[in-house]
Amino acid sequence: MPQTKISCPRCRQIIPAQVEQLFDVTADPASKQRLLGRVSNYAHCSFCGFEGPLATPIVYHDNEKELLLTYFPSELGLPVNEQEKLVGPLMTQIMNRLPAEKRKGYLLRPQSFLTFQSMIERILEKDGVTKEMLDEQQQRLSLIQRLMTASSPEVRTSIIQQESAQLDEAFFALFNRLAESAAASGQEQAMQAMAALQQELLANSEYGRKLQAQVGELEAAVKTLQDVGQGLTREKLLEIFVAAPSDARLQALVSLTHNGLDYSFFQILTDKIEKSSGEGRKKLEDLRAKILELNNQIDKALEEQMKQADRLIETLLEAPDIAKATAENIANFQNEVVIQVLETKLRDAQQKNDNARMQKLQQVVGVLQEASTPPELEIVNELVDAAGDDISLAQALKAHEQDLTEELTGVIISLMQQVEQQGNADPNSKEIIRRLEKVYRAILKRSMQKNILQ
Repeated sequence: MPQTKISCPRCRQIIPAQVEQLFDVTADPASKQRLLGRVSNYAHCSFCGFEGPLATPIVYHDNEKELLLTYFPSELGLPVNEQEKLVGPLMTQIMNRLPAEKRKGYLLRPQSFLTFQSMIERILEKDGVTKEMLDEQQQRLSLIQRLMTASSPEVRTSIIQQESAQLDEAFFALFNRLAESAAASGQEQAMQAMAALQQELLANSEYGRKLQAQVGELEAAVKTLQDVGQGLTREKLLEIFVAAPSDARLQALVSLTHNGLDYSFFQILTDKIEKSSGEGRKKLEDLRAKILELNNQIDKALEEQMKQADRLIETLLEAPDIAKATAENIANFQNEVVIQVLETKLRDAQQKNDNARMQKLQQVVGVLQEASTPPELEIVNELVDAAGDDISLAQALKAHEQDLTEELTGVIISLMQQVEQQGNADPNSKEIIRRLEKVYRAILKRSMQKNILQ
């Protein structure tokens, strides 16, 4: 989404912001995350530090959940007739996008909300998010605020130790989303503060140390497999599993070799068990049970990813403008699972001679082919390669002076989010993120210097 220039609600300085009034989730699934993730209609002022929602009228629509919501900030003081004038064209857009069979009674009864928060709670309620869950989320936000504003590292360490029970997976997930939001809005100071706090959280909390240990185990597992190289057979892989020093290492190894754990592998393991006895046999039986359980967990996670991919593609096929909807969700196709599901749907449509469905799927494919090697991505790859040292990066940035646009920074932010989501699956992810962040900060710095000179 393009950004516009607004006045900061506090200091009145001109700042960039993404402003939207219509969030039609049915036609644009990504719009929901833009609203809930504080990407749209949210101000981040680098001058005075203000951060908060903008006083913007909103219409929210989700046909699947039969939601049609409106919100008019009270500070705007819009009379009812003015509200109706503003909402009318947006409602018309919604109706025109929907096929006749999906135009239901809820469209005649939009729900109005007096506060932004109450509207958000209604959206989340339909997603199964309870008031208790929201309260827990608010507690995590408050804890992050306390940590960010702590007067010294000693005070932060004390807070981390006192609130250890709250520093769980959900807390770190929320913290990462806030960090991504700060990066997306160009808050360099906040990014640096959160990066420093993250290191303290990892070092001083039980769950943080667990995360660090998992990364360490994954790196050790990668090295073990790399040392074997082309000589990695099923028999050799079994030897590596048997020699794994801990369950954490075994888990890392299974995650990296999941595709190779087929019937033949388990037959080799079973044969080895049958030839063993006593304590050795029991250890091998326990190993087989652990590998099967870990494999099952990976299969379930993959199945859920495929369900999500299926829902995404079907939503795109139902959109009034398939090409536009696909382009707006192009980042989701970086996931290999989504591509696999798309290929399956193409084969099914071809086998059934379903030409109408095939034409829709081909529209999706056409957009993906056009976007397969966007010029922005080529430039980002060049800048990331140059980010190994400051001189090379400075030279690359100078060479691409005219290419350092908002679209380019958007690609960088999207790539950072994708690499974060892949997490431990790629042993090089930490270095890639470090370089992407370095490129992003360098571009942001050049942009700020240019604005000052102007």
